Amino acid sequence: MRVLITGATGLLGGHLLRELQERGEQIRALVLPVENADKLLAQGVEVVRGDVTDASTLAPAVENVDCIIHLARMMGVWRPLADYRLVNVTGSENLYCAAQKAGVRRFVHTSSHTVYGLGHGRFLKEEDELRPDPDPYSITKAEVDHLIRRLMQDSTIETVIIRPGTFFGPEDRLHFGRMAERMKEGKGVIIGRGNNALPFCYVTDVVQGFLLATYHENAPGNVYNITNDRPLTQQEIFNAIADAVDGKRPTRHLPYLPIYYGSIVAEQLAMIRKTKPVVTRLGAMMFGTDNKHSVEKARRELGYEPKVDLREGIKLAAEWFNAGGMKQPSVTQVSALGGVGKS
Repeated sequence: MRVLITGATGLLGGHLLRELQERGEQIRALVLPVENADKLLAQGVEVVRGDVTDASTLAPAVENVDCIIHLARMMGVWRPLADYRLVNVTGSENLYCAAQKAGVRRFVHTSSHTVYGLGHGRFLKEEDELRPDPDPYSITKAEVDHLIRRLMQDSTIETVIIRPGTFFGPEDRLHFGRMAERMKEGKGVIIGRGNNALPFCYVTDVVQGFLLATYHENAPGNVYNITNDRPLTQQEIFNAIADAVDGKRPTRHLPYLPIYYGSIVAEQLAMIRKTKPVVTRLGAMMFGTDNKHSVEKARRELGYEPKVDLREGIKLAAEWFNAGGMKQPSVTQVSALGGVGKS
């Protein structure tokens, strides 16, 4: 089977393509024109240059492909909503329409747990309403989630939508690396009391979910939460990271509401000054509110089961960090828009 992966140079893409190769699949990667693809080529991956925001570049990428796993998205960069919408919504629609024209059999789309909104304090299920918080990433991921579900109603493509938790692991600079640096430097702080659940999961558990979405006969036509439904609290995660990187456990607590309202001011000032805010609403809510997601549907229909205990996952990621992982050069992650994050 020939599988096209977008976002193959990212954390999730790297782990996923290795698993697919071990299964004997032929991997093709859609890579931005300015992106470094040396590692992919060394792994025997077929590289096709293109950009999901430019529909005219997609035909060569989707030709003779059996399955598309769409991981690429804009995230983690301070850009206007219009830029996020172009990549996350229009780009996904371009790719899905190209897949239809090419006769692709299955399309696995990456949504996000943030489409539900943050801070509900209960285990959210796939049938819960999408109520994204007012940040560009969450808004556009909810928009494209609705869009793909609408398109799949009249499509012959076997379509699956995955809503993963916030995943981490070795080579994770965006989440684990930043947290580990703060703990190592003794600069970690707890937002609120610290007893709130964080929606984190280890990367290989998310890979398992995507493999099931790719192969399982029950997957098409469905939406699945894929995460760890045995979450740790904010305090537990920060303590575990501090211990694993020989840092300092955070003891300083900052009240949540001032941080949240301060993030609104920080974002407004950043827009005026054209700089990056020191804290965002998404960040304040991600770490300061209680977030849990049910995987019962995936467990029941696909046989999904989180296999990596979060504390063990933290130790595995810490091995990469302690070996100087954050100092190693990273793959170029920019597009014509100046910043497309990878899953």
